[in-house]
Amino acid sequence: MRLNQKYIACIPAVSSLLFCFLIVFAFTGVSFAEEITVGMSAAFKGATGGLGSELYRGSMAYIEHVNRNGGIHGKKLRIIAYDDGYNPVPAIKNTIRLIDEDIFLLFDYVGTPTVTRMLPILKSNAQKHIYLFFPFTGAQPHRQQPYGEFVFNLRASYQQETGGLVDNFVREGRKRIAVFYQVDAYGRSGWDGVQKTLARYGLRIVGETTYRRGTTYSDSMQQQVEILKATDPDAIISIGAYAACAAFIRDARNSGLNMPIANVSFVGTEFLINLLLEEGRKSGKDYTVNLINSQVVPSYEDTSLNAVREYRMLMDKYNTSPPLHLLEEEYRPLRYSFVSFEGFLNAKLLVEILSIMGKNPERADIRATVEAIRNLDIGIDSLVSFGPEKHQGLDKVYYTTVKNGQSVPIRDWSEWKK
Repeated sequence: MRLNQKYIACIPAVSSLLFCFLIVFAFTGVSFAEEITVGMSAAFKGATGGLGSELYRGSMAYIEHVNRNGGIHGKKLRIIAYDDGYNPVPAIKNTIRLIDEDIFLLFDYVGTPTVTRMLPILKSNAQKHIYLFFPFTGAQPHRQQPYGEFVFNLRASYQQETGGLVDNFVREGRKRIAVFYQVDAYGRSGWDGVQKTLARYGLRIVGETTYRRGTTYSDSMQQQVEILKATDPDAIISIGAYAACAAFIRDARNSGLNMPIANVSFVGTEFLINLLLEEGRKSGKDYTVNLINSQVVPSYEDTSLNAVREYRMLMDKYNTSPPLHLLEEEYRPLRYSFVSFEGFLNAKLLVEILSIMGKNPERADIRATVEAIRNLDIGIDSLVSFGPEKHQGLDKVYYTTVKNGQSVPIRDWSEWKK
């Protein structure tokens, strides 16, 4: 245990050692001598609860493997996780609580509206060297000043995801692009990527409509569908969560809007597909036709990649789940998913960073350690690099569609040529 100098004087008397141990613990919080604790605030419940649960499962599959094989320089890695329901106020409270509990760093946060609101806490605690690692969001606020220095991202940004979708649609002659998005910082980040990329082609968004965070699959999206239908789009890009996006796709297809509808990585591809497949079983209609998703990690079906083989083996071996008090009763874990694979890669990279930091890691050394990483191979088709002006490790964006109820990589965009 790391002892505050203020209390070392009370140690010489052996009989008082236990008493002093308790005092020291009360003042210094969690020790990193025997374990390293990281703090996670995410949606484990509510309309997006599957995202936090899957991200946690993927990370824990790798962490469990590391812990059972000697840990990191003999220390176990532990996640302290709290639910925020994808809402900013609980995320703020959870962050303050985690910092007070003396975690080593923050990790695996989920969502733009939550992350955006907790960023000022990181800045105000700059002297404590508290950093957020690998949040499940591609928004801009934590990628730029004044907060970018306190966050390290693994995934590509929403601007890169939506920009790539626009590029591919325009290349195939689909220039009339409309946007359906969550009316908050998340949705606007994706909207901004669409708008900026279209502007490079001398084009503009032909129609847009929004929905409120927390919308469920049972809610009607007919009004939003009618707004976009009136603009006669060639393609629609959705920036939202799986329940709302699935509801929009359901109502769009039922209204005769059959053009491609694309979603970004945050949607939770498997949760989206499962909702649409279930709807199709009820109605006899295929709601997954012309469905496209951008992804920020390679397909977990690509077993030519070392990390994919390792991920699948460890997910099957450990089948980890979040603590019971964080789980929704109706939650059913997915065997594999893009979200859990991202969580797995997050943990794999985090362990590598902590290993580099040596036997006695200090928060003050975190930034310099990560910024020195160049061309690190984590077992996928891209190398990870950081730098003083580069707090995003990967830039590659992947694209998938749905065939026979399964998510498959897009090899040829000409299928959507207009």
